[in-house]
Amino acid sequence: VQLQASGGGLVQAGDSLRLSCAASERTFSSGAMAWFRQTPGKEREFVAAISWSGLSTFYADSVEDRFTISKDNAKNTVYLQMNSLKPEDTAVYYCAARRLKAATRLRNEYDYWGQGTLVTVSS
Repeated sequence: VQLQASGGGLVQAGDSLRLSCAASERTFSSGAMAWFRQTPGKEREFVAAISWSGLSTFYADSVEDRFTISKDNAKNTVYLQMNSLKPEDTAVYYCAARRLKAATRLRNEYDYWGQGTLVTVSS
């Protein structure tokens, strides 16, 4: 089971960035996926999740209306489109997958994790 996150970088406040998470076919076909983020000294926090079908999505209040999670079944890839970025969005972003099809905000419900990609937003 492999998850490969990419797309992080250094941007200015107000800019956009798209993260990608490429999953092995087995991981992608089995269940829901999500993005979490973490800053030094803090717990990993939920950002967005998408169900296996793609019909259900959930967002943290702090990113609602700015971030969009989506999936491309043909490419076994989940995306996180981040618009109107703020300095407080600076973090290492992790993609996660679970065996069950329903999306959840709970970190402990995810079975597989990628290595993380750093997003830095300057003011």
